[in-house]
Amino acid sequence: MTRERIARLLLRAGVAFAFLYPPLNALVDPNAWIGYFPTFLKGYVSDLVLLHAFGVVETIVALWILSGWKIFWPSLAATAMLLAIVVFNPSNFQVLFRDISLAAMALALAVISYDDERNAGASGGAAT
Repeated sequence: MTRERIARLLLRAGVAFAFLYPPLNALVDPNAWIGYFPTFLKGYVSDLVLLHAFGVVETIVALWILSGWKIFWPSLAATAMLLAIVVFNPSNFQVLFRDISLAAMALALAVISYDDERNAGASGGAAT
């Protein structure tokens, strides 16, 4: 395995972990996570439904990125989700500042995979 492939795998694993831990932990401690939702999203459904529905989305994004298969869109979605969490929770910046670094990792994956997927489409091969 080349260094580049190892680096890509580490990026994917790091971003995936950031999206897998919250929904799993929310199963045992939902109150630790519901406060990160902006108020304009609350009230349409119960807080637990909102939390766990978002957890399903996080899990899908994480597993897709971890798979390495056509990860441009889920990496871009991960970037947007992480930045939105920071933007809508400025009072928690002392905790959420790390999400900016994770968003940069996710964006790097999107940039790398964009070229890979474009080149694979032109040659008919699969991206790694």
